[in-house]
Amino acid sequence: MDPYVLYAMPASLYSGKARSYLRTHRIEYVERAPGDPRYGAEVEPAIGRWIIPVLQTPDGTIVQDTVDIIDHLDATVAPERSAYPATPVQRTVAHLLELFGGEGLLRPAMHYRWDFDDVNVPFLAKDFSAALVVGADDATRDAVFAFASERMRSATAAFGVTEELVPAIERSYAEFLTLFDAHLAGSPFLLGGRPTIADFGFFGPLYAHLARDPYPSVLMKQRAQRVWRWVERMHAPVQDASEYGDCSEDLFADDTVPDTLRALLSYIGDEFLDEAVAQVAAVDAWLAEHPDVTDGEVVLGKPKRRISGTTTFSWRGHDMTVAVVPYRTFLLKRLQDAFGAATADEQVTIRALFVGAGLDPLLDIRPRRWVVRSDNREVWGPPQEPVPTA
Repeated sequence: MDPYVLYAMPASLYSGKARSYLRTHRIEYVERAPGDPRYGAEVEPAIGRWIIPVLQTPDGTIVQDTVDIIDHLDATVAPERSAYPATPVQRTVAHLLELFGGEGLLRPAMHYRWDFDDVNVPFLAKDFSAALVVGADDATRDAVFAFASERMRSATAAFGVTEELVPAIERSYAEFLTLFDAHLAGSPFLLGGRPTIADFGFFGPLYAHLARDPYPSVLMKQRAQRVWRWVERMHAPVQDASEYGDCSEDLFADDTVPDTLRALLSYIGDEFLDEAVAQVAAVDAWLAEHPDVTDGEVVLGKPKRRISGTTTFSWRGHDMTVAVVPYRTFLLKRLQDAFGAATADEQVTIRALFVGAGLDPLLDIRPRRWVVRSDNREVWGPPQEPVPTA
């Protein structure tokens, strides 16, 4: 049987999330760069936009988006290897951590990639262009990198990285590294002895940008050696946790969440809640202004459009303005679906945990339509009664 094909690139944040799942689950695959002619000929026409990662299955099915890729692959593995915890508290927490990893860590990831040119650019210029224009000459590669890096620098500002806020962004990331490193003193992964969707969510930014680019790579090794080892572990086809002794691959027993992880959740409450609430409010406001939207309609009209405007919120004593990304409500819905699947007693336990971390609004807030996924695109779900964000 033919192997899976992953269209991805090493520098891509979301490519890392999908690649890590394939490697840690020992799934045979080959990786092709988006600059491979087969991407333009077969993949891009099928999904209607240039985007990575994309998985092509052995039977030729094309699956785009890391969530859909992991869900597709997870259906093929044994239950004890699933990325999704079987118990309700850990499952809901895992979805929260996936949301924060993929979206909440974008700010330090983009800052530490694009604001240290003397150290990073000699590496990035070659790394980006090698995957985008396979086999091209140096002049073509330089031009492609110049174009790509200009777009990424604009995105960096859109995620809230400004000169004024850089000191606070760096302090916040240092705090995150300290808390995550402390948690990893007791277990090799976020929820115990094997990776879950929480780890794959964290891995995207912590690998592609923060552990791989030259400047932040040294920073991570100096400040958080256990986090660096976790990054290595997340690419291994075995548990790769010898420093923990004879470590079980089970998740934490009895659906528990240890104190070190509760401390990390409290950090996420301080760091990310106001932004998440502002994003939902902005999406709902956009929908209120576009009452003609219909079920199944492509979000914002075209698959390649991902930003619906800007929103401003309070972050660590500053006003921060960022792009509104409706896709984030798709991830929030997954968290709320996990919470909704729990029993009434289990929901009491989950809510108490979220209240303690200052995250309980994420269990309730919602826009008048969720973003859902269909046919490799983000589309609007059916109308619902919005739940106010404040």
